[in-house]
Amino acid sequence: MRTGMGIAWVFPGQGSQKIGMATAVLDLPGARERFSAASELIGRDLLAICAGEAPEGSPGPTDLNDTRNTQPALFVIESLLVDGLRDQGRSPSLVAGHSLGELVALYAAGVFDAATGLHLIRTRSERMAAAGGGAMTAVLGFDRNELEALVQAHEGVVIANDNSEGQVVLSGTPEAVAAVSGELRCKRALPLAVSGAFHSPFMAEAAAAFAADLEGVAFADAAMPVLSNTDPTPATSGAVLKERLRRQMTTGVRWREIMERFAAEGIGTAVEIGPGNVLSGLIKRSCAAITTAQIGSAADLG
Repeated sequence: MRTGMGIAWVFPGQGSQKIGMATAVLDLPGARERFSAASELIGRDLLAICAGEAPEGSPGPTDLNDTRNTQPALFVIESLLVDGLRDQGRSPSLVAGHSLGELVALYAAGVFDAATGLHLIRTRSERMAAAGGGAMTAVLGFDRNELEALVQAHEGVVIANDNSEGQVVLSGTPEAVAAVSGELRCKRALPLAVSGAFHSPFMAEAAAAFAADLEGVAFADAAMPVLSNTDPTPATSGAVLKERLRRQMTTGVRWREIMERFAAEGIGTAVEIGPGNVLSGLIKRSCAAITTAQIGSAADLG
């Protein structure tokens, strides 16, 4: 284990979005252009959706919490903040992202450009939205052995996000998710406002379609190690990182193991790039030796 001098950039996923979040980055160079490019790509006014002001009768969903809007909006905001950090000559020792945040991590590591990232996010969000019918519930404060036994005993449910020792997200059929979270002795069980069973085998069809989308996209080798959701060991090979991303939609987000890896990699500071402080909170509770910081606005880049 190395002493903690390194810096990790971490990127949040769905659940971090909030109305008004785009305002904080609009002063950054290229911000309006990137929002315009994303709006053109998805066929909706993404800035208006972020402001909660999308006009009635807009084509497609206008709710920021619809995954087809959440994913592009977070990618644009987080990638603009990355550009701002790069312009200041800053770079991390390694990067990691939670779910869609992994695509921003790959962008930050130079694996693909912003236009490619937006294209991938659009297809990913549309594929995931089309695979509806599932449910997700966060459970907090539980015995892990009891949880794993219940998941084994019920068909149609998996641990989708292993966020920390005391917080996981279950994903699967509404019935199976409700059964496990109902039988589990835990402090709290919070159903999530999502439209599908993300990061579960129920995403198989969406994942196969996304894998086909990935085929033709060139992934460069990363400029710094990336810890992926499906495999939290450091990798820089573009081919390896593509394969890990390909598997991400049907397998879990192994965030607890990513955080454990920080110590082994000598990380002393984790900077959460994007709106909110969800990942910082998990890191604070799980890695006492690591300092956290948040960059969610142009002002934070000061």
